[in-house]
Amino acid sequence: MELSTKYHGIVEYDESDVITFEKGIPGFERLKKFIIFPAEENEVFNILHSIEDETIGLVVVSPFLYIKDYEFNLDDEKLKELQIEKEEDLLILNTVTVSTNVSDITVNLKAPIVINIKKKTGEQIILDNPNYATKHLLFQK
Repeated sequence: MELSTKYHGIVEYDESDVITFEKGIPGFERLKKFIIFPAEENEVFNILHSIEDETIGLVVVSPFLYIKDYEFNLDDEKLKELQIEKEEDLLILNTVTVSTNVSDITVNLKAPIVINIKKKTGEQIILDNPNYATKHLLFQK
């Protein structure tokens, strides 16, 4: 299948690549189906892109590449809701605010995107942790 995106050109994907967000993503609640593909400009970043709206794509990154002590617990209810049986089924991503100045790039640690890669379902959750900010500098000085 092909997705003609506004900013990333045409992206090829299979139906098996589609991740369903039953609740949508905050700010984009009407959009339920997304794919992930590498950002052309930088292989560290990925794009979480709606297949329902060619203009909506979020830059995301694995927080564990940069924030070694980033951790949080998912309660049993959330694990059940996302049908997560094993830790290996989890993919954690965080949204990135890009800047032309690398030292100004931030990552939202307060609201990770939790994806069950086995079931192809996901949800962005809001953490109740004062140590995590919505605009954490990705590259610490």
